Amino acid sequence: MIFSRIAGTGSFLPGAPVTNNDLVSRGIETSDEWIAERTGIRARHLSEQGLKTSDLAAGAARNALDMAGLTPADIDLLIVATTTPDMIFPSTACIVQQTLGIPAGAAAFDVQAVCSGFAYALATADKFIRCGDHKRVLVIGAETLSRIVDWNDRSTCVLFGDGAGAVVLVADERPGILASALHADGGQQGILNATGAFTRGEITGSPFLKMDGQSVFKLAVRVLGDVATEVLTKASMTVSDLDWLIPHQANIRIMSATSKRLGVPDDKVVVTVDRHGNTSAASVPLALDTAVRDGRIQRGHSVVLQGVGGGFTWGAVLLRF
Repeated sequence: MIFSRIAGTGSFLPGAPVTNNDLVSRGIETSDEWIAERTGIRARHLSEQGLKTSDLAAGAARNALDMAGLTPADIDLLIVATTTPDMIFPSTACIVQQTLGIPAGAAAFDVQAVCSGFAYALATADKFIRCGDHKRVLVIGAETLSRIVDWNDRSTCVLFGDGAGAVVLVADERPGILASALHADGGQQGILNATGAFTRGEITGSPFLKMDGQSVFKLAVRVLGDVATEVLTKASMTVSDLDWLIPHQANIRIMSATSKRLGVPDDKVVVTVDRHGNTSAASVPLALDTAVRDGRIQRGHSVVLQGVGGGFTWGAVLLRF
């Protein structure tokens, strides 16, 4: 049988960290204490003018390829999860393909599931490999969310950051991706959205991200707990078999409530929201790469990656690293 496994991870963060106090100095009416107490966020990275989502994606991809010992010429499929593409079309994946020099003829497309995007993209890549169509897939989550937040709305602008994370997924005889589960509920689209659209040359709707924080919290904790249990059950595993949980890095309270509901000890939860803020589709691969490079995640460890975001979407991937 053909399986897929992660051969390399990578990440890319633009510029220097922007701390909560930096935001205060820029005129946002908030405080480090207010942000940190409610979200766990201490800093985030913000892209400078002219730095695009595809640039962040390419940077993370290069680092993942280096770890895997592969070159762009080895890649036969590229999937980019993003909610902040460079343009309406072509896809960010096609732009990254050209930037990296991935050969013409390799498939490339974007996935839009907001903060669940990386889970959706990774599960999709796994299925392409397992059916035998592709052998080496570059999966990237990349965002420039600072471009769609309202910097006059202190309840949301302090939460988000920019960045990218990537993995190289390769065909192997050994199981790497053990199980995945993806879900959506379009009936909940009103609690988290960015309704802006182009119609006949004009922008309709709001160009800014809007969120009902309390509703998102309640739904996120429930579905993240359920979907983690679902993938463990699919693989005939239990929480006690799990080495690491990497939840979407949105809010430390959501993450803590989810891990408590699952019965996962705090020391098995990878947390990077304090350094990166909420980077949407980039948050899970950023956290994964951080934990791999600092030595916490080792070969043979079992890991649940999970995301939840606007749509409403949610998903999880159980893997053996």
